[in-house]
Amino acid sequence: MSLRFSLAFHQFKLLAKICYAGGSAEVSFIHPIIMTPTALESTALTDDSSALRAAFLEAGITMPPTQYDLPCSDGNKMETYRHKLQMDLLIETLQPWVRARSDGFVSGDMFVYYSLEQVKNKDFKGPDFFAVHGVPKGERLSWVCWEEGKSPDVVIELLSPSTARYDKTEKKDIYQNAMKVGEYYWYNPFDSNEFKGFQIQNGRYQEIQPDAQGNLPSHELGLQLVRWEGEYYDVAATWLRWAYPDGTLIPNREELCIAAEANATQAQANADAAEANTAQAQAQVRQIINNLKASGMDAAQIAIVTGLPIDQI
Repeated sequence: MSLRFSLAFHQFKLLAKICYAGGSAEVSFIHPIIMTPTALESTALTDDSSALRAAFLEAGITMPPTQYDLPCSDGNKMETYRHKLQMDLLIETLQPWVRARSDGFVSGDMFVYYSLEQVKNKDFKGPDFFAVHGVPKGERLSWVCWEEGKSPDVVIELLSPSTARYDKTEKKDIYQNAMKVGEYYWYNPFDSNEFKGFQIQNGRYQEIQPDAQGNLPSHELGLQLVRWEGEYYDVAATWLRWAYPDGTLIPNREELCIAAEANATQAQANADAAEANTAQAQAQVRQIINNLKASGMDAAQIAIVTGLPIDQI
């Protein structure tokens, strides 16, 4: 084994195991022991990624695929139109949270890859919604855990008759045991009573208890998930929404536009009122001047009494 390979192997030894088959080897990634940038720095190695890939290839070891190597779509659409709207609403209203941060990523119905075994078996696609903090902002084709250095911090699955059992059992186990997702929630857009959340504690999911209003906190994001009755894109339903800790809803685009229009209308009304007040005040001053003139005072005297420039009298 060359020195170059020894260094490369040392750099990956915390997240990979080598499985030999017929004289060849490949890297099988194990979660949650994923090498983070900090961990990489702690190895005190200076080998860059291209050199690292070359070292593995030289040793006959297959490097893990990146987001550009993996499928990012299977052509399947969301279960129903309401499911799609619910996903869009969760993503849309969390954008202010992302914009207020220097890091973070939010998406939904996107493939999430957490192991090469999963890639081989094609047995898992991705959550309906997920959010991640502590990662660079930017577009992704898929979420590849070994590329990003971590799994999503929050996952939400939208239940349907065809997915509910799987979302509540096998998929929940994947998020708990394989991906170690910090918080997992499920919600049924057609039955608001099917709403639960779980937080991982000591490697196991513990149910998150709702507050007096039935809201579930997200400690990962510092927000709440609340059920809201209203219309979103002309569909009346009970929607799952993000809210600040005090219960104030994070507005969607339509609500922001309505609020901006209301503010503009109010600002115009204030300007109109101010203009009317100015006109009324000017009329009152003119009446005072006329009354003083009628009393026999000349312009110089009126200027002294009113304090107005003589050319305005």
